[in-house]
Amino acid sequence: MSAYDIALIVVALALLGAVALPRLLERRPLSFPIIYVGLGAVLFSVPGVATVDPIGNAVVTERLTELVIIVSLMGAGLKLDRPFDWRSWSSTWRLLGIALPLTIAAMALLAWGVVGLLPATAILLGAVVAPTDPVLAADIGAGAPLTELEEEHAPEHEWGTVQFALTSEAGLNDGLAFPFTNLAIVVAAALSADGAWLLDWVLVDVLYKIAAGVVVGYLVGEVIARTVFRAPATLQLAEVTAGAEALAATLLAYGLAELVGGYGFIAVFVAALALRHFEWEHDYYRELHDFAVMVERLLLSTVLVLFGGALVGGLLAPLTLPLALLGLALVFVIRPLAGVASFAGTSAPLPERAVISFFGIRGIGSFYYLSYALAHASFRQRELVVAADALWAFVGFVVLVSVVVHGVSASPVMEALDRRRGRASERNTDAES
Repeated sequence: MSAYDIALIVVALALLGAVALPRLLERRPLSFPIIYVGLGAVLFSVPGVATVDPIGNAVVTERLTELVIIVSLMGAGLKLDRPFDWRSWSSTWRLLGIALPLTIAAMALLAWGVVGLLPATAILLGAVVAPTDPVLAADIGAGAPLTELEEEHAPEHEWGTVQFALTSEAGLNDGLAFPFTNLAIVVAAALSADGAWLLDWVLVDVLYKIAAGVVVGYLVGEVIARTVFRAPATLQLAEVTAGAEALAATLLAYGLAELVGGYGFIAVFVAALALRHFEWEHDYYRELHDFAVMVERLLLSTVLVLFGGALVGGLLAPLTLPLALLGLALVFVIRPLAGVASFAGTSAPLPERAVISFFGIRGIGSFYYLSYALAHASFRQRELVVAADALWAFVGFVVLVSVVVHGVSASPVMEALDRRRGRASERNTDAES
């Protein structure tokens, strides 16, 4: 079977799945990613079908995962119906400012002290698997944009809803994990311990690149918003392409941010927020959101099918027991504890804290960061005491565990949480009566 034939099958499955699977899987302990990983495993197990090699095709892997992430970030930003302010976004800041660095630090320390990796590789491992993935988290995140503002601004809702917290965290933490990935690269390349490289990392990789991403994203979002809402579509051709502005904003924000040396992931998410906040009560946001989600599903399906093919092609073969235990610790211990710690001192109910903390889904972003870091010669030459295929096996194992565990548990857990909220609402109503 030729690569072209396989590509046709993958695209057909992606189109069919994007339309049918959300309805078929609703309220079932099964998820879109699980289905496609399984389909990929079956498809690439057929005799005569070429194997999938993400390491040998590193450039394709990096660019494909990069594209999936930026489209997903646009969709995530368009879902958020809550006006931007520090108080109502407190759940987001806590997850980004506490849970993310705690997860990176814990993973790096364990990889260094227990598994025996060198410092740069340990830091990289922590940065690669720390972010909650905006692509795979979409199934438990916020829904499509509303045509009215979210009403949850009372003090008791200061910590945020589960869906809002996970979506906003996933939208921003991919970009904020980038400085730590770059830290691993500069540590690997550092020839002396005079501290100059650390200052350069703080000034450039942390301060400048984050600021550049925010500024570029905001400007692009404003320009696209004024173009969309000040010049409504009237021609038939414009109506047919409705929603395509979301993809234009995605590519423009990412390209311009990378051109000026900023973080493109941050720029795309900020552009989506600026676009969403421009005119709240407009139903065209659903067109923008639906177009972004459709493109995301098509790209995601391709990546997941290829991931399934890589699994049956031996991706996990180099996985060692210490690395496997480290991956399980991340999913079941480190991320949940870091998430719970980030809500210390808040009024967030314990069940909601637990759900937000547990559903830190790992996914496509981890593949991108690993391929990005390994593309740097200084990292490959100086710090890899384990083979690159072992690192790929570790990340593949973590993503597989996350896809299965979180995919199976998402629907029943969210339903149980909704029932609990319903009972709590009834008790509050009775008390007021």
